[in-house]
Amino acid sequence: MNAPSAAIIRVLIVDDSAVVRRGLADLLRGAGLEVAGAAADPIYAAELLRHHAVDVIVLDVEMPRMDGISFLRQLMASERPLPVVMCSTLTERGARTTLDALAAGAVAIVAKPKLGLREFLAEGSSIVQAVRAAARCNLQALRGSGAAGAPPRQVAARQGNAVGSSAPGAPGALAPMSRQSDTVVVVGVSTGGVQAIEQWVPRLPCNAPGVVLVQHMPERFTASLAQRLDGLSQVHVREARGGERILPGQVLIAPGGRHTRIVRSGAHFHVQVFDAPLVNHHRPSVDVLFRSAAAALGPHAVGVIMTGMGDDGARGLRQMREAGAWTLAQDEASCVVFGMPKEAIALDAVCEVVPLARLAEGVLRAAARRMP
Repeated sequence: MNAPSAAIIRVLIVDDSAVVRRGLADLLRGAGLEVAGAAADPIYAAELLRHHAVDVIVLDVEMPRMDGISFLRQLMASERPLPVVMCSTLTERGARTTLDALAAGAVAIVAKPKLGLREFLAEGSSIVQAVRAAARCNLQALRGSGAAGAPPRQVAARQGNAVGSSAPGAPGALAPMSRQSDTVVVVGVSTGGVQAIEQWVPRLPCNAPGVVLVQHMPERFTASLAQRLDGLSQVHVREARGGERILPGQVLIAPGGRHTRIVRSGAHFHVQVFDAPLVNHHRPSVDVLFRSAAAALGPHAVGVIMTGMGDDGARGLRQMREAGAWTLAQDEASCVVFGMPKEAIALDAVCEVVPLARLAEGVLRAAARRMP
């Protein structure tokens, strides 16, 4: 684990905007964190790292002399990698670029608006939370994910395959299930989630049970995440819009900024996307999804809680287990932040703890047990 000494978190800010650098520095100091330095570009940041002890870097994406992702890749490949929180603008281009950064080893996203920047910096709780989570992250799990630096791989074999076909898919993919299932898999993930999701979703066969997934992520970013995963996977991955039927061979990702739940309509299950206050400081909330799965699906569900900070999803997962669902948690060694799984385990909400490398296999095995 990468742990700052004496509970002091030392932060390096790298952003080409002087306003952002000053605002972030004031915000972090006000929260009791130490600002080790501030740089207008990665070249100067690398110089500061040679002379200052740093626990976390807050990094912009687009900067002069070197872009943030190139700097991140160099940092993660170095002898002294550090946790990085990406700070990116709320645009579609910014979302796609930041997802590349997360796949390259960044710990978390902080969405930076083009307008209302001063108000954003004045409020700032999301930045402080992300930095604190990054300071406690398991860098070994990040570096061991195998995601750093690799662009998405398009799965050509999926095109034209009907759900339930046995055509081959991505290298390392699991064998297709023997028959389709009305079982639904619900997943909750947060800090470190992009790397983790890219490890197991592409291993699902094209007729895997339907999946509904909450990843704590700002609006706009979830659509880019779905598009990225769709290019990596045999299953079809989409951002949920609301009203979709949950089908085998499909992963629906809850949109950022709104909650998602499962409802039953006759013999079928659908997703509802709706506006409501934050739950456990999040929207979408894992607990909202898991509680709806417990009510709508009962024993015909599989619940999965993965890497992330906090306790969102722990109580909902316990409700799922009490309703007869099979529940899994990612193990500590493979988690970037072992917060959400740890809280669920402490509540006796988890039937099985599995490493990330065996998560897809565990989900399919559990789904086969849940078949009605």
